[in-house]
Amino acid sequence: MIRVLVADDQALVRGSFRLLVDSAPDLTAVGEAADGIEALELARRERPDVVLMDIRMPRLDGIEATRELAADPALADVRVLVLTTFDLDDYAFAALRAGAAGFLLKDTRPAELLEAVRVVAAGQALLAPRVTRRLIEEYTRRPEPAGLPVSASLAGTTEREREVLSLVGLGLSNEEIAAHLHVSLSTAKTHIGRLLQKLAARDRAQLVIAAYESGLIRAGGSRVVR
Repeated sequence: MIRVLVADDQALVRGSFRLLVDSAPDLTAVGEAADGIEALELARRERPDVVLMDIRMPRLDGIEATRELAADPALADVRVLVLTTFDLDDYAFAALRAGAAGFLLKDTRPAELLEAVRVVAAGQALLAPRVTRRLIEEYTRRPEPAGLPVSASLAGTTEREREVLSLVGLGLSNEEIAAHLHVSLSTAKTHIGRLLQKLAARDRAQLVIAAYESGLIRAGGSRVVR
């Protein structure tokens, strides 16, 4: 049974998500939080598998709550799925950097919401295609990163791993990466697993961020060959 905590400052939204979660035979809602502080308290007490986290909440917003949750070793197995309407993109990016496993749009269909919870609970990152496109579009509007060169910021990664990271950053799935590189799906997954370990990334969402912030992909969505 997948245990879900719902965090949103609107009681009607919380109640609706809770009813939907409880309607699935393999999911159960273990609590509702009206703000980030309450979400952290309930997460520490209930140890949910997934937290559906709204961004804008009183006392402590969803970004800071996610950051504190991700930094707590006792909550290492708790995954955060951010609820967003994409009206404030910078908040959404900050949530990913804070350790969120991915995005869930508030206008998603009920069946898709339930499947998203299952995907995140299984340890995968959730970046729906239109969400990934929005991330990429936002980055292409920004100046090129002024940080470390690729060779320094990705020290310890191989040329093939950097190629895989660039494809992740461009929004390709594991299957698409395997086809693009003419390798097996298991090989593509192995490369991604090594990238997660070497870059100390929690999930695929943070690999997307790393691909852009390292300079591996530049404005316009073009790959940088090293």
